Amino acid sequence: MDTELARTFLAVIGTGSFVAAAERIHVTQSTVSARIRALEDQLGTALFIRNKAGAALTDAGRRFQKHAALLVRTVEQARHEVGVPRGFRASAVVGARIGLWDGFLLDWLGTLRRDSPDISIRAEVGFEPDLMQGLIDGRIDIAVMYAPQRRPNLELTALMDERLVLVASPGSEPLGGDYVYVDWGPEFYAQHSARYPDFAGPPLAVNVGWLGLRYLLEQGGSGYFPWRMVQPLIERGALRRVPDASEFVLPAWLVCPVERDHGIIDPMLAALTELAQRVRDDA
Repeated sequence: MDTELARTFLAVIGTGSFVAAAERIHVTQSTVSARIRALEDQLGTALFIRNKAGAALTDAGRRFQKHAALLVRTVEQARHEVGVPRGFRASAVVGARIGLWDGFLLDWLGTLRRDSPDISIRAEVGFEPDLMQGLIDGRIDIAVMYAPQRRPNLELTALMDERLVLVASPGSEPLGGDYVYVDWGPEFYAQHSARYPDFAGPPLAVNVGWLGLRYLLEQGGSGYFPWRMVQPLIERGALRRVPDASEFVLPAWLVCPVERDHGIIDPMLAALTELAQRVRDDA
């Protein structure tokens, strides 16, 4: 179905008449009438009742309204995500967990903007299932995550190992009643359960590291976080590292399609790999 037909249909609903719709979308009234007739022919039913007051929806028109709106939104989203904005030679979509953006991938994003100003980049936050589906669907070009699934035509590269350390706010008892469990994924859950088999369960659990860290800083408590995130806070005295506490290692993976625009994507991957090497050297 031509989306212009759906747009015209929605314009008639929004203005209440064919004449006003024509003015809104900058076409003639006869064009509006022709589009609505074509739409009604495709659907096999009348969508409007014409009268002197304007145009009123039929029952079929009311049922079609939500589908028309969804159709237009879908096409607009596709155009935004797939199309190359004016003034750029290419576009790319990159996605990662929010914990990987914070203090790591944001630096990479800055590098990309400086080194490749003619590439439009869409940055997204997501969890592993959403990121994997975006890669499979071809909507995401590059993703960084902790627990990827191997799929045909996807290339997985070990990027770096996150060191998760136990930190606590001043005066807080580690792993006590104010412990915050951050869901860093199934691999962290397995390691945490093996190390603390008698752990009854946290009083507070969050699925985003940034949220857990903000809670610690504002309300107090303890929890496991990547060393690269908490090191500056420890140096400032806002948090303390719990001595002799177990560390957990959480591999971060770079995932991208095997079939990709190598001229556009590969330099971005190289910049990310270089940044990860610097993070490993500083750890």
